[in-house]
Amino acid sequence: MKPPTALRPDTSARSETVRPPPAAADAGLLLLRLTVGLILAGHGAQKLFGLFGGRGLDATARGFEALGYRPGSFFAGLAGASELLGGLGLAVGLLTPLAAAALIGVMINAMALAAPKGLWAETGGMEYPLTIAVVALTVAATGPGRFALDRPFRWGHGGWRSAGFALVAGGVVAAIVLAL
Repeated sequence: MKPPTALRPDTSARSETVRPPPAAADAGLLLLRLTVGLILAGHGAQKLFGLFGGRGLDATARGFEALGYRPGSFFAGLAGASELLGGLGLAVGLLTPLAAAALIGVMINAMALAAPKGLWAETGGMEYPLTIAVVALTVAATGPGRFALDRPFRWGHGGWRSAGFALVAGGVVAAIVLAL
């Protein structure tokens, strides 16, 4: 009797690449990336430019100062830029591990502020930033899917390295910001 591998047809002789049609999982990842990424990009634009009913950089800086982030203008700009660029990167699937790291870093800071208030948003808790951080980490781990600009690059397929980079880079930057 032949071993199981010998019973399979030889596909190494094929010259063309056979790809399955776009999968529902890729469409689902696109929907998730667009929704979360564009909402966060809009949130960053609120902080930086006062768009979408936001307060703009000066008012956001005063709010950051009141929370203990000094200088407020620097940290408000950092948070706004991280949300804007990280959100856009996640939405289009470009530099996905870096985009995820930017979002994770901002959300860790938000969780640190909200943790004393518990989990639920009704009490000012950390459910929203926790959810966003987990979504960003999940996209880094799974990869952004077929409908992403990262697809041709090795980091565009997700995996432990991409997820580890996003988590460690986001965590280290968040720790530095919290320590300042």
